[in-house]
Amino acid sequence: MAHPKRKISKSRRDKRRTHYKAEAPTLTTCQTTGAVHLPHRAYTVDGNVYFNGKILIEKAVAV
Repeated sequence: MAHPKRKISKSRRDKRRTHYKAEAPTLTTCQTTGAVHLPHRAYTVDGNVYFNGKILIEKAVAV
């Protein structure tokens, strides 16, 4: 079982962890609907599901 021979200081440990950051997601705007969404993902606008600016699933209207 691995066991450290010397204590790693807090500053050395934190220097190693500086690269792990939360990044803001990249968003795009649809040219047909104007909705802001994640790229390469389907998204909903008013109950309709869109992908690449085209309707995939249209909202069913209750009669």
